Amino acid sequence: MEIRKQLGDGTEYRVYGKGPACMFIHGFAEDGHVWDTQVRELYHSFRCIVPDMPGCGGSRYTFPSHSGISMDDIVSLVLKIADLEKLEQITLIGHSMGGYITLAFAEKYPDRLKGFGLIHSTAYADSEEKKETRRRSVAFMRNHGTRLFLEQLYPNLYGESYRQRALKEIERQIQDSVAFTPGVLIGYYEMIMARPDRTDLLRNFEKPVLFVMGAEDKNVHLTESLAQCHLPAESHVHILDNAGHMGMKEEPEKTTAFIRAFLTYLNETQ
Repeated sequence: MEIRKQLGDGTEYRVYGKGPACMFIHGFAEDGHVWDTQVRELYHSFRCIVPDMPGCGGSRYTFPSHSGISMDDIVSLVLKIADLEKLEQITLIGHSMGGYITLAFAEKYPDRLKGFGLIHSTAYADSEEKKETRRRSVAFMRNHGTRLFLEQLYPNLYGESYRQRALKEIERQIQDSVAFTPGVLIGYYEMIMARPDRTDLLRNFEKPVLFVMGAEDKNVHLTESLAQCHLPAESHVHILDNAGHMGMKEEPEKTTAFIRAFLTYLNETQ
């Protein structure tokens, strides 16, 4: 059963099921429904908390246009949800940008975590080349809006085999994205570009970390993903051979199984 909740600032999150708690944090130009397949399978055993970040899905955009989006503000939002749900400890599972938020939370509040998962995400900062690509995207959105930008972005998130057989689903994703405004997406891109390297966080984090990566990922390349896996004290590493950047959709059963095994392990060993 889904329970919808809303914070005073207009941020919406949904709670499913009972049991040990896990919060699923979506990526850039997504909302919490990207996790629907995983939540449907996991809520029978776990309490799944799924927020929409400000300006995404059911959540209002609450940041003044002159101040932009701060990673600290997003981390505080995640903490506020955990506090409202009366959770002394929680597991965070973050996809892409959601992984960056997860890492920032782990840096600031490590004692509030049982562990965390990075799904197609990285602790490395953007390279200068990557930042320049994002800057060009920001300029494109300022000139042309979000629709044309997302028409280019979404197909490239998927591996070749999935993209060819899911053209209608990708087109539906583009149609559903009309609610994203340039200000929201530009704000998140600027937040992403400003994030620091957090590989030291991985080196010093003493609890388990889950890594799920796609062999066909063009956004977080497999070599980059593998390079960070040895850094934590305890890593749970999985490669999706037939996925790009969206394993939750491209290989949903395997992705769900990896997350389930990780959550089960955390709650049996702690």
